[in-house]
Amino acid sequence: MSTVVAQSLHVFGLRSHVSNNVFFFDEQIIIFPSGNHCVKYNVDQKWQKFIPGSDKSQGMLALAISPNRRYLAVSETVQDKPVITIYELSAIPCRKRKILNSFDFPVQKFICMAFSPDSKYLLTQTSPPESNLVYWLWEKQKVMAIVRIDTQNNAVYQVSFNPQDNTQICITGNGMFKLLRFAEGTLKQTNFQRGEPQNYLAHTWVSDDKIIAGTDTGRLFLFESGDQRWETSIVVKEPTSETKNLGVIQESESLIEFPAVTSPVPSYEQVMMTSSHSQLSLPQVFAIAAYSKGFACSAGPGRVLLFEKMEDKEFYRESREIRIPVDPQSNDPSQSDKQDVLCMCFSPSEETLIASTSKSQLYSITMSLTEISKGEPAHFEYLMYPLHSASITGLDTCIRKPLIATCSVDRSVRLWNYESNSLELFKEYQEEAYTISLHPSGHYIVVGFADKLRIMNLLIDDIRSFKEYSVRGCKECSFSNGGHLFAAVNGNVIHIFSTTSLENISNLKGHTGKIRSVAWNTDDSKLISCGTDGAVYEWSLSTGKRETECVLKSCSYNCVTISPDGKIIFAVGSDQTLKEIADSSVIREMSAFDVTYTAIVISHSGRMMFVGTSVGTIRAMKYPLPLQKEFNEYQAHAGPVTKMSLTFDDQFLLSVAEDGCLFTWKVFDKDGRGIKREREVGFAEEVLVTKTDMEEKAQVMLELKTRVEELKMENEYQLRLKDMNYSEKIKELTDKFLQEMDNLPCFSPECCNNQKLLLEYEKYQELQLKSQRMQEEYEKQLRDNDETKSQALEELTEFYEAKLQEKTTLLEEAQEDVRQQLREFEETKKQIEEDEDREIQDIKTKYEKKLRDEKESNLRLKGETGIMRKKFSSLQKEIEERTNDIELLKGEQVKLQGVIKSLEKDIMGLKREIQERDETIQDKEKRIYDLKKKNQELEKFKFVLDYKIKELKKQIEPRENEIKVMKEQIQEMEAELERFHKQNTQLELNITELWQKLRATDQEMRRERQKERDLEALVKRFKTDLHNCVAYIQEPRQLKEKVRALFEKYVQRADMVEIAGLNSDLQQEYARQREHLERNLATLKKKVVKESELHRADYVRIMQENVSLIKEINELRRELKFTRSQVYDLEAALKLTKKLRPEVSETVSGEDLPSVPPTMRLNVQEETGRIIEMQRLEIQRLRDQIQEQEQVPGFHPLAGMQLPSLSREADLKAQTK
Repeated sequence: MSTVVAQSLHVFGLRSHVSNNVFFFDEQIIIFPSGNHCVKYNVDQKWQKFIPGSDKSQGMLALAISPNRRYLAVSETVQDKPVITIYELSAIPCRKRKILNSFDFPVQKFICMAFSPDSKYLLTQTSPPESNLVYWLWEKQKVMAIVRIDTQNNAVYQVSFNPQDNTQICITGNGMFKLLRFAEGTLKQTNFQRGEPQNYLAHTWVSDDKIIAGTDTGRLFLFESGDQRWETSIVVKEPTSETKNLGVIQESESLIEFPAVTSPVPSYEQVMMTSSHSQLSLPQVFAIAAYSKGFACSAGPGRVLLFEKMEDKEFYRESREIRIPVDPQSNDPSQSDKQDVLCMCFSPSEETLIASTSKSQLYSITMSLTEISKGEPAHFEYLMYPLHSASITGLDTCIRKPLIATCSVDRSVRLWNYESNSLELFKEYQEEAYTISLHPSGHYIVVGFADKLRIMNLLIDDIRSFKEYSVRGCKECSFSNGGHLFAAVNGNVIHIFSTTSLENISNLKGHTGKIRSVAWNTDDSKLISCGTDGAVYEWSLSTGKRETECVLKSCSYNCVTISPDGKIIFAVGSDQTLKEIADSSVIREMSAFDVTYTAIVISHSGRMMFVGTSVGTIRAMKYPLPLQKEFNEYQAHAGPVTKMSLTFDDQFLLSVAEDGCLFTWKVFDKDGRGIKREREVGFAEEVLVTKTDMEEKAQVMLELKTRVEELKMENEYQLRLKDMNYSEKIKELTDKFLQEMDNLPCFSPECCNNQKLLLEYEKYQELQLKSQRMQEEYEKQLRDNDETKSQALEELTEFYEAKLQEKTTLLEEAQEDVRQQLREFEETKKQIEEDEDREIQDIKTKYEKKLRDEKESNLRLKGETGIMRKKFSSLQKEIEERTNDIELLKGEQVKLQGVIKSLEKDIMGLKREIQERDETIQDKEKRIYDLKKKNQELEKFKFVLDYKIKELKKQIEPRENEIKVMKEQIQEMEAELERFHKQNTQLELNITELWQKLRATDQEMRRERQKERDLEALVKRFKTDLHNCVAYIQEPRQLKEKVRALFEKYVQRADMVEIAGLNSDLQQEYARQREHLERNLATLKKKVVKESELHRADYVRIMQENVSLIKEINELRRELKFTRSQVYDLEAALKLTKKLRPEVSETVSGEDLPSVPPTMRLNVQEETGRIIEMQRLEIQRLRDQIQEQEQVPGFHPLAGMQLPSLSREADLKAQTK
């Protein structure tokens, strides 16, 4: 996994369309849905803890908390399937206790849920068209009962348990109020609806058998045991004349009505569709919450009523009214209290009431305040701060302050502090805001509205515009890293403005589609842009031209960023990949694994990368990017992420999405350590204040100081007057005392004096005590008078200040109205003047551009004519050179045509050969097809035979024992028969050998007899010729001629005959053997070819055997050659003996001549017979080998083929001889 870890810190936002979307966990902690999380928020300490949703969740639909505050049920849709997850809230951190995701009944989603009083059972309601109510024993994931509530596709808004009874259930919806009881495994209805059906939007149990229900027409019903006991209608009070007049003025100013936020809560979405203009006359009761004294209910837009139970009756009366306050920061304050209260809940001690509204706001009020403000309606306060109520379209942060700037289609701009997790500034406008950029100093913002692009100052308590540009519908803008420039996108054009001079210094044109994202490199020398046209361009700010470009038409890019070193561009788009682009080419693509990346950001250190997906998740990965699927994925938002940003110190990740929520994440490495800041610089504390504001505040302070001085002087004067009065009274008393002393009678001097002294002393003491008491009383009176005076003065000052403030507010509002009308008039006037000036300027620039273009084209054409003349002369020279080249090429063409013709002839011959080979291949394929067909028929025949064999096997089962015995006997008999057969074969061999020998001896005998007869006839003829020759004994010459004639007649002829006979026999035998062997070889070759087609597996083995046979044949040929050489040697020897024969005839007598040639011929015949016998044995050996091959499985010799027997060949030979 990736070493980069992100931990969610804080979220700014609320999902208002989740059913039952706010409740108390304890006295200080509330739970509400935000993004794809449930948030535990401590109201006093301001911290948040997160309960993340399920993986691959498409958003929460409903929440429910158990009465013992231990369990939280969350209804979600995960991959288009409903899932209910129960979390244990008492665990730290909260953990999943059970997951309900396998259902035996049809369900699309669960729209509302409720826990039983003992928290053991869970009630869930499915959406139409099924509308099933399911009663779960959730700990065991068991469905106790299920019933269909409605068959007419009416909406069900709320389900609940009796707070004292697990088995009693209440359901309210459009046209339905049902009480069900669980008994014997089923849910049965216990009440019957009477009267006209109402559209009940909400209900609550006020006791164990009483229910309060509210309708869309502002009526409240009290049901006891299913029967109606009480009914009242909520009255809409007319506003006072001042507020009415103010509302009329503000309604006249509001040209565009605030867009209503769409919400999937059935009780809000469906009712608002049916009643759009009747809200003033018919308040709708979307929420009811019970407490000990009675109940609270929503009573139309921005209004909540408290009802208390009467002492003497069982009915309820309206006691208090609570309103949503008018928002002074809104451009249309009358709209702020026109939001419906969708959910309410009391704290466990019933000290606090919290309400959530249709504009994703959370309000709270202390119940003790409602009792103080009698007669006048009380007002809610924001629980945290005003939140976005629609999709957030812009996000940015700065360097010098911990600020986050966001804008939304709810027409508001807000600045958040991510250190204190608070809202610094916010303001609403008349137009939707599409994009925002915060200056690095944190003092300015640029906001793209639907009508204009505005640059604004961030004052201490206001956001004030000081420059406007006529760039309509700007969807993207960004300050440079140095803050001296900012870029604004208008369609497919990027405008570059200077922050100091506020002038347009450059326009970058080149995109053919809308530009979706721009990014500056570190030194602000280049700007990167991407758009829906699939183009990523890198622009040079110095030249205003493109330096690199990468265009991929099939991809619509969503966001682009650049590495800190400025070498690699990262882009994400609709093709579900993350691309690394360098030097105008994509060097790497990383798959997003079936999601679309919508935002991307890289850290300033270059080590971390974060991407936002279309399903609302955040992926953290290290850089360089890994090869595998190595990243950490976090559940964040309930909609596609629109923007992401990192703070300058890489400490915090910020993300916003279409669900209207802003998340802040703390970035860690894998060990949990935060990434250290590169430089420790404190955030700036300076703020912007306008001179007029300072002067106004100074004037107010001066007025207050003079007023304090006047009050001081007045108090001192009053004190002096009192002192003078008291001193005069004391003087009068002393004078009176002295006068009384003088009037007293006088007695004896000493006695009188003593008595007088005593009396005077006593009087003096009494007077002194009296004066002390009077002084104390007067001092007390003075103090009381001072206190009463100061209190009266304070009350008078507060009263007159309140009146003064009311008058001043009315005056300011009237002045603001006048100023607003003047501003609107000035704005319309200025817009008209600007439009006229712009049209004049456009026409002027248009015609100036045309004139300049014509002049430039004229000069260009003059230059082009000179260039064309030079080109014409050079082209003429080139034409001459080309004609010479053409002539040379024509000669080469003639040669090449001859070569081409010869090659075409070769091609035709090769084509014919290919055609012939194709025909032979077709014949072979046809033969293969026939053989395959034959094989199929044989397989069918085999199947039939197998079936018959199985039948026969079934029939012969009883005889198996007999067969075994018979088989044993047969085996013994076969062994004996084999023994006899061997003996017979041996005897037959002996007989054949003897017969062969006999035949050979008979033939030899016949030959010898024939030779004997021939020799006798020859001897006779020789004797007669010799006898005739003796007659010339006296004539030697004739005798010599006669003897020579005899020699030539007998000796040479017989020799030639013998040689010729011998040669003819040898040639016949050789020819017969060769013919036999060649025929055998040809037969084997044919057999091998046929068997190779049928049996490919035996082909190699048979080829090897053929090779061995060929080797043996070659050996036989060598032996034959050797025998032939021996025969020639013998013939040569015979010739020598016959040459010697005349010499022998002269010395030997005539009777011994016939005996010599037979002896020589006998030796030659023996040699020849021996050679023939050897050949015969070799043939017999080859036959034995062939028989062995025939016995091998899969080897089938040709039918009817048989070698000729040796005996028959010998007989034929004897007959021919």
